[in-house]
Amino acid sequence: MGERPKVGVGVIVVKDGQVLMQKRKGAHGQGTWSFPGGHLEYSETWEDCAKRETFEEVGVQLKNVRFVGLTNDVMREEDKHYITIFMLGDYESGEVKVKEPDRTEIWQWVDWNNMPEPLFQAIVNLKQQGFDFSSHLHDASVRFTPKP
Repeated sequence: MGERPKVGVGVIVVKDGQVLMQKRKGAHGQGTWSFPGGHLEYSETWEDCAKRETFEEVGVQLKNVRFVGLTNDVMREEDKHYITIFMLGDYESGEVKVKEPDRTEIWQWVDWNNMPEPLFQAIVNLKQQGFDFSSHLHDASVRFTPKP
């Protein structure tokens, strides 16, 4: 039996109608495709975490960051359990680059309806919930970032 669930933040970065995805390397989710993201730090807002993780991993800045979904992700084969908070942000500036080569093989802009596979478990779960990507585009009114 694993530890208590951890809180992760997945960031759907949007530019020209496409989303940014990485092919993962390393132990956690190796070989799967996922969005930028990582652990929520103590006292950090969801929006700040999304911006920080995206800059740390990819080197780009975001604007209009907003909450779009939540998943409960049990990865038995890795003995991990995450609650993943999905945030969506519009690309603002910066050059996409692999800043953590031990964790990322490549970054790629892809069509939401034509994502490479296999997908990271949290994204599989988000899609199974019926998440409607198009309904969140250019909708700055969807803003829910609770304060700690």
